[in-house]
Amino acid sequence: MGIVNTLLRAVTWWNGQTLNTQLWTWRKGEKVGEDSQGNVFYQSGGGARRWVIYNGEAEATRVDPDWHGWLHHTYDAPPTDKPLAHKPWEKPHIENLTGSALAYAPKGSIRRVDPIERSDYEAWSPE
Repeated sequence: MGIVNTLLRAVTWWNGQTLNTQLWTWRKGEKVGEDSQGNVFYQSGGGARRWVIYNGEAEATRVDPDWHGWLHHTYDAPPTDKPLAHKPWEKPHIENLTGSALAYAPKGSIRRVDPIERSDYEAWSPE
């Protein structure tokens, strides 16, 4: 690891865990489990403090709903110990795609890859 990467980790959180977080996790963290995205979850103090080390970009919407509930003390037991029951109609969790190329673009949007011909709109032109 180069000096630039070390400095980036010391002062930024969006490039992964900072050096302080890594040190705290190493000293006090107890690994609880991982989610489908590869994010790793830790706790200390018997679950009084809970945190996640993201696999890649630090984007909160990449945390599965089960783990989100555990992180925010909605559930006492982590999903690895007590998995939540899921309904057959539930869709798998996906991260928030707003602002990305995969974001939803409604019918008629200029951002769609397959633009449609609009017959209900006529551009104004001066005479």
